[in-house]
Amino acid sequence: MNSKKRNLNALARWALDQQLKPLRTMEPLIRPERGWIRAIRESIGMTTGQFSKRLGVAQPRIAALERAEANEVVTLKSLRQAAEALDCVLIYAVVPKAGLEDVVKARARYVAEQQLKRTDQTMRLENQAVSRARLERARDDLAEEILRDYKRLWADT
Repeated sequence: MNSKKRNLNALARWALDQQLKPLRTMEPLIRPERGWIRAIRESIGMTTGQFSKRLGVAQPRIAALERAEANEVVTLKSLRQAAEALDCVLIYAVVPKAGLEDVVKARARYVAEQQLKRTDQTMRLENQAVSRARLERARDDLAEEILRDYKRLWADT
């Protein structure tokens, strides 16, 4: 990967990380057992008949929609439409557990460690083992090389 594209990836990763940072520090919301749609509809005192009229569907569709959400098989489009009919907004995000830069660096170290383990094992069998410090330095150097060649980053090791 050329350095211009690598820099664009790093910039995009940084920008996305900034956008996701507030979400990563939030406690995860626990979805009500019967789903958000039903919980909100019931909490504001709206019947399935009233909701079906607002959503523009037949009343039996509401039960199916609420069941689909509770079973985690509802589509985002259906959730968005239901949210709008309830005067709500759908918030959807996939939030990494760590910063994206940390994810990439940890993966590079992992890939480097896996590659070096095979080499280290062979060298030990041939009684040519290297010191732990030298092995760590080699791992760090290899991780930096992997970060410059993203094709290797997520390839199976």
